[in-house]
Amino acid sequence: MSRIGLKPITVPAGVDVTIADGNVVTVKGPKGTLVKKFNTDMKIQNDAGVITVARPSDDRNHKAIHGLTRTLLNNMVEGVTHGFSKTLVIEGVGYRAAKQGKNLVMNLGYSHQVIMSENDDIKIDVPNANTIVISGTDKQKVGQFACEVREKRPPEPYKGKGIRYDGEHIIRKEGKAGKGSKK
Repeated sequence: MSRIGLKPITVPAGVDVTIADGNVVTVKGPKGTLVKKFNTDMKIQNDAGVITVARPSDDRNHKAIHGLTRTLLNNMVEGVTHGFSKTLVIEGVGYRAAKQGKNLVMNLGYSHQVIMSENDDIKIDVPNANTIVISGTDKQKVGQFACEVREKRPPEPYKGKGIRYDGEHIIRKEGKAGKGSKK
């Protein structure tokens, strides 16, 4: 039984939720608008500012998407009210980032600069040369863009140089053994 799927979602003031035919849900709020189509088997209802998700049967597939549907709806409501953000930290000598217009320009030890552009859904902020903050209303798009930025120079296990998420622990490896360790 899905415990998460049974929880109701309270819609805060200033957020408008519309459920159209075919389970197309539109959520409008102060930060923007999100539209998503959900599985037509799920029963999504909006009663006086409380969204509930019900499944038609205890079929294995329905159980699997019950909690997922509720979580995605909750993320939509959360995104248009507060938004989501990911913080990336750059470590390494000479590694740095800067914002030029709508572009994120990074020096990551390559012979060229790595340039990534923000789009309508994603906003990039660089508070200092070693920190990148990616924010937006759609949790999936924010996470995907942060992953793409991290891919440009993932952290390496010996010195820890590269781009990592704030709070991410990198398992470090020991370097080569010294002269006296051969047997």
